[in-house]
Amino acid sequence: MSEDRSSNDPGDKSWIERIAHVFSSEPKTREDLLETLAAARDNEVIDDEAINIVQGAVHISDMQAREIMVPRPQMSVLKLDQPLSELLPIIIDTGHSRYPVIGDTLDDVRGILLSKDLLPLLWKANDTDEIDISSVLRPAKLVPESKRLNVLLRDFRENRNHMAIVIDEYGGAAGLITIEDILEQIVGEIEDEYDEDDDLPIRKISDNDYVVQALTPIEDFNEHFEAKLSDEEFDTIGGLLLQAFGHLPGRNEVTQLDNFEFRVVNADNRQIHLLRMRKILE
Repeated sequence: MSEDRSSNDPGDKSWIERIAHVFSSEPKTREDLLETLAAARDNEVIDDEAINIVQGAVHISDMQAREIMVPRPQMSVLKLDQPLSELLPIIIDTGHSRYPVIGDTLDDVRGILLSKDLLPLLWKANDTDEIDISSVLRPAKLVPESKRLNVLLRDFRENRNHMAIVIDEYGGAAGLITIEDILEQIVGEIEDEYDEDDDLPIRKISDNDYVVQALTPIEDFNEHFEAKLSDEEFDTIGGLLLQAFGHLPGRNEVTQLDNFEFRVVNADNRQIHLLRMRKILE
């Protein structure tokens, strides 16, 4: 006698029935969800990118702010008592859209400055040093290091915030985190203003000013700049720089290889992505 295949065993169900089962029944486990989505991918209903996004969204529920925050030493901040003539070069050089503004120390965060909020002030002012940026500061959102990323992402969306200061158990600033930092854990690296559509490994910005992809092969770099960087231990410029730094660097950290100066433009908690480079002229 043939075996009855109308069993309620989930293993006997089609992938469509399994998806319906996962999304309509309680309890829903993470394993059930990922297994069903994998079945949908195998049936070409969704692609690998969609799977990765779902896995990223699930993964952030296990992560805390301390794991992806920009650490305190690497924060780009502005001081409230600095004249605008000193602040503008910092804003132009770092290229961020938001900055924590502090008093005497990093633990004294007075608010968040949006770069775009400076434009009306600059337009009206005769003397930039007469501008008081305290008039355009936004309230700073403070979150503990243990804040779950999925909860923080919801808070960002509901309150229309894009940046938060991460504080330690003593109330001091441990670092900062942005909504982009969280989204990159879900969808992967988000391109910034330095990224090119053609993804050139080496791009000239101006005389003696270049943007260099960290994965640029050392051999290609040497050929392009007639350099003699060693490729015996590493294949890429990023590998050489990790050795030179002695740690995984953050944005705006600077080091030198031979007569080339490199500044980190984009990096995460795993690797360096993008560099700004200039040749040190003798």
